[in-house]
Amino acid sequence: MMLLNPSLHGRTPASYPFLHLPTQASTSLSVSSTSSRFFLPQRARPFSPSSKLRTPPWERKCPRYRVSASSVECTEYGNSSGLKKYSVKVPFGNRDILVETGHIGRQASASVTVTDGETIVYCTVCLADVPSDPSDFFPLFVNYQERLSAAGRTSGGYFKREGRTKDHEVLVCRLMDRPLRPTMPKGFYHETQILSWVFSYDGLHSPDCLAVTAAGIAVSLSEVPNTNTVSCVRIGLINDQFVVNPTTTEMEESELDLVIAGTDSAILMIEGYCNFLPEERLLEAVEIGQLAIRDICRGVENLVKTCGKPKMTDAIRLPPVELYKHVEDISGEGLVKALEIKDKISRRKALTVLEEKVLTVLSEKRYISKDESSIPNEGLADLTEDEDEDDEVVDDGEVDEGDIHIKPVPHKPPPLFYSEVDVKLVFKEVSSKFLRRRIVQGGKRSDGRSSVDLRPIISQCGILPRAHGSALFTRGETQSLAVVTLGDNQMAQRIDNLEYSEDPKRFYLQYTFPPSSVGEVGRMSLSRREIGHGTLAERALEPTLPPEDEFPYTIRVESTITESNGSSSMASVCGGCLALLDAGVPLKSRVAGIAMGLVLDTEEVGGNGEPLILSDISGSEDASGDMDLKLAGNETGITAFQMDIKVSGITLSIMEKALSQARDGRKLILNEMAKSSPSPSMKISKYAPVIHVMKIKPEKLNMIIGPGGKKIKSIIEEAGVESIDAEGGIVKITAKDMLSIEKSKELISNLTMVPSIGDIFRNCEVKSIVPFGVFVELAPGREALCHISELSSDWIGKPEDAVKVGDRIDVMLKEINEKGQLRVSRRALLPESEPEKLTDKQSPTQIRAPMKENIPPARKPFVRSSTVPATPKTPAPLKESNKVK
Repeated sequence: MMLLNPSLHGRTPASYPFLHLPTQASTSLSVSSTSSRFFLPQRARPFSPSSKLRTPPWERKCPRYRVSASSVECTEYGNSSGLKKYSVKVPFGNRDILVETGHIGRQASASVTVTDGETIVYCTVCLADVPSDPSDFFPLFVNYQERLSAAGRTSGGYFKREGRTKDHEVLVCRLMDRPLRPTMPKGFYHETQILSWVFSYDGLHSPDCLAVTAAGIAVSLSEVPNTNTVSCVRIGLINDQFVVNPTTTEMEESELDLVIAGTDSAILMIEGYCNFLPEERLLEAVEIGQLAIRDICRGVENLVKTCGKPKMTDAIRLPPVELYKHVEDISGEGLVKALEIKDKISRRKALTVLEEKVLTVLSEKRYISKDESSIPNEGLADLTEDEDEDDEVVDDGEVDEGDIHIKPVPHKPPPLFYSEVDVKLVFKEVSSKFLRRRIVQGGKRSDGRSSVDLRPIISQCGILPRAHGSALFTRGETQSLAVVTLGDNQMAQRIDNLEYSEDPKRFYLQYTFPPSSVGEVGRMSLSRREIGHGTLAERALEPTLPPEDEFPYTIRVESTITESNGSSSMASVCGGCLALLDAGVPLKSRVAGIAMGLVLDTEEVGGNGEPLILSDISGSEDASGDMDLKLAGNETGITAFQMDIKVSGITLSIMEKALSQARDGRKLILNEMAKSSPSPSMKISKYAPVIHVMKIKPEKLNMIIGPGGKKIKSIIEEAGVESIDAEGGIVKITAKDMLSIEKSKELISNLTMVPSIGDIFRNCEVKSIVPFGVFVELAPGREALCHISELSSDWIGKPEDAVKVGDRIDVMLKEINEKGQLRVSRRALLPESEPEKLTDKQSPTQIRAPMKENIPPARKPFVRSSTVPATPKTPAPLKESNKVK
């Protein structure tokens, strides 16, 4: 085993301008601790914090911090196999994670395994050999899968192979995609696929942040010409202390779940939810997370330098610079007028017409070739060189697996014109530039608003008469129709993943974005974007819900986007809140959501250089801006947040200003939501099911369920209720009306009543006869055994000699066994008979002695009479000692 690159490769403390290091000869600084909560020495901040942050986060509780890069270990397997494993340990909160490469998946462009405890994530990166057609969207495909075998389980369904991607896996895919995409250079069109699997899971160390970190390291090791290594951490808030990468057990007590990803110099993505956390505390958590991310990125520097492959920078194809001037000259005046149109559809059509005009003019000037793609001039000589020595011609026929069948491709002469695709890409960039210039210089956005103005808001509740709750929320050209459905536990959502929980989700929100919402034609299929937006809105509303013991319903919210021009997920939060109130859900607080944008480099478009923050951004401002920050909460705190940053250089002071401006916007939105007309009904709909909760002793549960669920099914059928859920001493009855609820309550109360020895039950019906006695019904659904010896004071040969099915008799409780089964006696309430003389046909054992006098207990015994009148066959009167006083 040997050590590679143990030094910083010539990097001194001066290479880290964000730190004030001690003046000493050492080139590394290491601060460590065995706890996840500790202090750091005072040092310069990596950002420009606001004066409102009086106490730096590192003076509170924050993770250990290292400056030096970790050394790389190399392990060889065999003498001549060439199999080598390179590994490095990097800090990950209060522990280290192990990053390994080189021994698994060697045919991929890059592959890594990352181990945290006993959780292992494997990630690969592969590139297409040939670039795809140019577009404004980088061809990146991410897939993440949690193998149930990682936790020693298999799927509970009929098919044991892992099927389609689960919602939780889709969310992790989005966590991987969103921070990696901004690091990809423009003009790189080779399809890139990132695959990630969880091969081992210990139940303590969550694999989602590991997967994002593994993907970032794998991309840095591959030929993809990205700029920086990306890593990811989770920040929790436990007992008012921030914890970096807490375990799943610790997260159960956390008030914050913040996932933050970025590079050693920039934050690229944050996402999470909390319980009405103030903005100042969120900023502190973000800064602590950035320090932890920088720690990881520094730790893998040596691994990337040792094992990283050369970057494919020569594959970057950018449109010619002179094309930008041609497009601006042709479309400049038209863009100014088109961007003044307030209506989205009209503005989009005007831009489309203008784009066609640019293509037509350039075609007339013979600048456009619709058959060829533009190629950078510096790459023409390389492409015209003869490369036949690399080609291998294989005759058609059977080819062994692994052979490459390559046919010579004739080299085409370089094009002399711009491609149509390049013109469209340049036109889009020029349009974005003009929009930013209009906002910064003119102070007006496309719809005429200033940077802090909100779009007009209209709210309507109860618009769907048969739904349990509904609301139509409209903000400008964005509209959400939210519908709430209430139900019992059978409507709850079951989840089958690595972090399996037997408790189903009693609240979930489903978001739908049909193509008609933007006036387009498209497929109706569930996209990853819809799953992500729905989860964000769900997390924003969840902290406002009452506990289950106060509101026992399962709640489903559907948000259908009927019209969209930006911030549709935040419209789902507002509409969902109103729909919940309309359904009668007693929310703790009303919440609203808002999306914030940013123009960072205002000097580039004629501004004074100060960043410009935009409130309630539209779709075009989202596409042309530098940040998309979604925040949901009330006037005092945040419940959910999501931020995607498209450029570097965003400081904490900018984030603080955005959070403050978003809080002001939420207050205005909440005021407008309070003006809803019609207003929320604030009561449960008459079409919603009625749910009643009863508490019983857990040991009485079997009496309600019965053998094979027979008893509980009979109660459901007899009472006419929809369902009865009994678990852990809690019985939840669901019905359509109160009459069925009351009937089922009576049946269950009779089954779970606790009688005492000596209690007398009148007019009990004989339900069945068996050879050893009869079963009588003491109360509806509650039966007891009366042995043949307790049926009569005289000797009888079989039970039918004394009673028959349907007779009504009086009995006294004689015994309750350990299983709760009851035994009663009829003979105890009958008069004593005279001793019979022994006949020739009787033996002494057939003569039963008269029953002794039954002395009543000191307390007054319980007497229960059936509501059904007694049959004419009435028992003889009791003796004085047996009468109930």
